[in-house]
Amino acid sequence: MLAAISLVNYTFSYPKLDAPTLRDITLEIGEGEFVLLCGPTGSGKTTLLRSMKREIAPVGKAQGTVLIQGEDRDQKRKTVSAMEVGYVAQSPDNQLVMDTVWHELSFGLENMGLPPHVIRRRMAETANFFGIESWADRKVYELSGGQKQILNLAAVMAMQPRILLLDEPTAQLDPIAAKQFLQILKRINEELGTTVVLSEHRMEDVLPLCSSVLFLQQGKIQHYSSPSAFVTSLLKEDHPFAKAFPASVHIAKGLGERERFPLSVKDGRLWLKEKGWKKGSAGSVPQPYMYPAGKPVLQAKEVWFRYRKEEDFVLRDASIAFYPREVHAIVGGNGSGKSTLLHLLSGAVKPNRGKIHRGDGIRPGLLPQNPKALFTADTVKEELAEWKQNFQYTDGDIDRIMDEMGISHLAGRHPYDLSGGEMQKTALAKVLLLCPTVLLLDEPTKGVDAMAKEELLHILRRQKEEGRTVVLVTHDLEFAARLCDRCSMLFQNGIACSDQGKAFFEQNAFYTTDCNRMTRGLAPGCVTVEDVTAHDG
Repeated sequence: MLAAISLVNYTFSYPKLDAPTLRDITLEIGEGEFVLLCGPTGSGKTTLLRSMKREIAPVGKAQGTVLIQGEDRDQKRKTVSAMEVGYVAQSPDNQLVMDTVWHELSFGLENMGLPPHVIRRRMAETANFFGIESWADRKVYELSGGQKQILNLAAVMAMQPRILLLDEPTAQLDPIAAKQFLQILKRINEELGTTVVLSEHRMEDVLPLCSSVLFLQQGKIQHYSSPSAFVTSLLKEDHPFAKAFPASVHIAKGLGERERFPLSVKDGRLWLKEKGWKKGSAGSVPQPYMYPAGKPVLQAKEVWFRYRKEEDFVLRDASIAFYPREVHAIVGGNGSGKSTLLHLLSGAVKPNRGKIHRGDGIRPGLLPQNPKALFTADTVKEELAEWKQNFQYTDGDIDRIMDEMGISHLAGRHPYDLSGGEMQKTALAKVLLLCPTVLLLDEPTKGVDAMAKEELLHILRRQKEEGRTVVLVTHDLEFAARLCDRCSMLFQNGIACSDQGKAFFEQNAFYTTDCNRMTRGLAPGCVTVEDVTAHDG
């Protein structure tokens, strides 16, 4: 059978870098496969994906061969190449080019010079397949992040590509929107036979869906196998990347399993029952919420905010308080106002009504969702030195923070040439050099691999131990459950609820951890893997 994608002895190097980013890659991806492309931050995943599509192939020195449907990538006619391989990027906004949903769906088709009746038919069937017909006349900027990414995918699929490449497409989506997006991908693969190559950090959501896993490390293929074989192999090697595996895998491993690891919540519950876990109590009775003792260091009181007078309010009558030496997570759907709340707390924007109160000597430091917003220099080292004189830190402080964040080896790289995870760590290092008393972090784990998340977890815990308050907006519920003391949810432009961290996740059905879903009714009160192993002990 003809391979959809073939690479033979493919090596790629970016200009001015000593070591190649990809090294002697040889692989075949069969037609109709659903491949999960994974690996540590900076392992070359994005470079490999982009190398599979001529229009966005990285600029540098390439050796070897890339074949698409049996033909040399660079020898295909431009129109064929553009339509045959679709690509969906990480940021929903960066790929949208038109003003309305209909115009976005038709943009690629019109550029390919298709007849009007074909364009209309393609748009109609695509809108019906994706369930977006009711959005047809809406402005693109009115859509939520999840809706924008579904529109990006729909616009690509309207071109009827035979191969679909996706680079962390759920990185900016809330947990529910991410699962909806991935289920659509599975439908595309199964119902249309489209070959899917997906780079993704959400292992718990993708491993049960994919047919094979391609694991990169330091620019080389380390594993290319079925999901089960991949999981078992890395666990036997005690590989650091195994930290990224779903909670069901870690629970089974912690309870003594060595060969047959469940990859989903459903399989995990069946595995627990096979091991003799029986239905227990329904869980703890919700208790009245108790506010922390002491005076808030930062507080929003009855805050209303909108960006323009003619637009709706993003936040309505929102009140929330943050206390000393706590980690407070804020969750909610895309477009619920989480990032806006952080900008109000930082002082970057002012509320239309209500007040932001800061305690004496409180200095907030904001890490924006897009780390590029902080970058102005040509190298990482120069970037971290930008505010040295104004905030009176030293070269020694820069070296220390680079070492703590694991980015010392990137000192001479341009910030825009870093991977998504490397950008996040560099931006966080720049904020930490300011010694803020309150850290405001907008999606700090976005695009960060499991090993870097573990490092970040320890860094943020240390910030708390040193007396700082940490406020993080996140879609990463597993990370928040392990870290936060309190958690609040935004809904309908306001604070819907606040609770102690563990109680928040224990009592939720959707905004909770896979561990809680897996053990609900079997081991009440389990929110993290550590909770389960302690319960069994």
